[in-house]
Amino acid sequence: MALKIAVVGMGGIGNLHARCYMDDPLSQVVAVCDIIKERADKASVAYGCPGFYSVKSMLRSGIDIDCASMCTAGTENGGDHYKPTMELLGAGIPVLGEKPISNEIPKARRMVALAKKKRLRYAVNLNHRFTPAARLAKEWVDKGRLGRLHIINMTMWINNPNETSPHFHLRALHPHSIDVMRYFCGDVVSVQAFMLRGKTMAGKQRKCWSNAQVNMLFKNGVVGHLTGSYDAGGGFGLERCEVTGSKGRFVLEEACEELTFYTRANSETEHYHHLGGMTGFGETFPSRIHTWLEQNKKKVAPSKIDGAGEDALRCQLIIEAAITSWHEKKIVDLRY
Repeated sequence: MALKIAVVGMGGIGNLHARCYMDDPLSQVVAVCDIIKERADKASVAYGCPGFYSVKSMLRSGIDIDCASMCTAGTENGGDHYKPTMELLGAGIPVLGEKPISNEIPKARRMVALAKKKRLRYAVNLNHRFTPAARLAKEWVDKGRLGRLHIINMTMWINNPNETSPHFHLRALHPHSIDVMRYFCGDVVSVQAFMLRGKTMAGKQRKCWSNAQVNMLFKNGVVGHLTGSYDAGGGFGLERCEVTGSKGRFVLEEACEELTFYTRANSETEHYHHLGGMTGFGETFPSRIHTWLEQNKKKVAPSKIDGAGEDALRCQLIIEAAITSWHEKKIVDLRY
């Protein structure tokens, strides 16, 4: 039987989640919810299910829900996640949240803690690594093909004019980039960051810290670097990840489009284009959601969930450490 899904927050990303669920044979959308009545009503018609204006009213209705997507936004795209997530988890419903897990660390910790206490699956849509190319690169790392890991370099940038908060860029975009870095290299122990307020193409000074260079030291000794920007052009591409070790190196471009392995021993390369048939970033959403559905269908232990809330929390802690590093002009050690 298909899993019964509720989607909370019916803006652009909530509708994207809903469409992914509608297209997946493992799921059936049985409820939608938004505090904006017009959005909830429109989604109710679009997906052929009841619409609700609060999580509490949805829960009181008695509708049977196997798991939920939590797609609200708020300040820095994470300010409205806490209350509905806690209500869903409190009702015993597994949750796939949107990133960032929260722009407030104490709230992020409480969500993760409640899921652990109730032994519920809690994940976050860190979709950039849910690609065949990323999985193959991770297999290379795990099997030792790169040897002892030395360096990771990650670039992620887009053109985003948002000026609603000084650190919108880092908090809203870079859960993704940092999750990719952690996927390949593990936990980060120290961070040093430098930031710049860029200019628009018209020459206007930005208020947001729209450019960042972040140095990282990983627990396993790997040294890493993140380049991030909200001042990139469409022709710049979206992302690029490079991992180098004692025996080889890989470069992963555009999340799924190009993967190349370089051996240290000679000039041979191994190249994959659109591995597994995944041709673009938009396909990462159904891939990530399908993994979430599969893991719920198989009743995977909460501690084994791929892209778990705990992963998202650790990404956010690294982001806050980078912000502290920049403003206090120091290297910041992480405390998990």
